[in-house]
Amino acid sequence: MILITLINTLIITTAVIVHYECLMRLNRLMPRLNIWHRFRMVFGVLGALVAHAIEVWIFALGYYLMNASGHLGQLTGNYDGSFMDSVYFSFTTFTTIGFGDITPIGPLKFLTGLEALTGLVLITWTASFLFIEMQKYWSDRDRNMCARSGRHRRDRH
Repeated sequence: MILITLINTLIITTAVIVHYECLMRLNRLMPRLNIWHRFRMVFGVLGALVAHAIEVWIFALGYYLMNASGHLGQLTGNYDGSFMDSVYFSFTTFTTIGFGDITPIGPLKFLTGLEALTGLVLITWTASFLFIEMQKYWSDRDRNMCARSGRHRRDRH
């Protein structure tokens, strides 16, 4: 049980660090892009999707290696033992879609539940990040509109 906890902790920690680093880099890069704000947002969304895909592949590697070990759990059902099936299972778990065509048995059930929870937290973190980026745009837009009209924001009704 200690080994399973250590493996799960390592996988989750790695995914969270990847997410943090990707969002940090996007936060630094997006304001520097000299493009229309809508395209900066598209860039941010695409960057976040890349981060999520990397995180899914981290979990998939965990599933693949734990399944291959023979004593750390198994993935059963429509699972052929390939890495790509592990990636597919990880995508459906991370996004909490969970089609049910692949089922974990044994200690892999813990990683599956933790991936769903981690995916929820990281997707929510991304949504918050993108909302904050949109607020920056809205604040800039409001200031520009007020400057053009010669009014302050508080003067508007």
